[in-house]
Amino acid sequence: MTYESTFSVQSSAVPGVLLTVRRVSVARRLELLRRIRDLTARVEFYNAGEHLDDKLEASIASAEIESVYVTWGIAMIAGLSIDGIEATPEALIERGPESLVREAATLVRSQLGLSEEERKN
Repeated sequence: MTYESTFSVQSSAVPGVLLTVRRVSVARRLELLRRIRDLTARVEFYNAGEHLDDKLEASIASAEIESVYVTWGIAMIAGLSIDGIEATPEALIERGPESLVREAATLVRSQLGLSEEERKN
């Protein structure tokens, strides 16, 4: 048996872009869960609030989680340059199309087998 630790997906958000996604392993899952644990708690805390500032803080934490998913789970981006430079996960988050960031984060989350509540965060 040959096991590939990544797989590639053609983007539906940005035609011509190929996203290479890292497969989940036990060690990598633990690493990710440790990285998002505090952010997830912040999202839950601020979502329970009633003030506009609470909603804003929850939105910020959610965006930070999405960024972690992309940098943790995307190994390579082919077919996209940003400002004339080949795209990286970090550059995608910083300056790339938001629709592609969301698609990449969704691909990574789908590998984790998270519950619906965890997926919302």
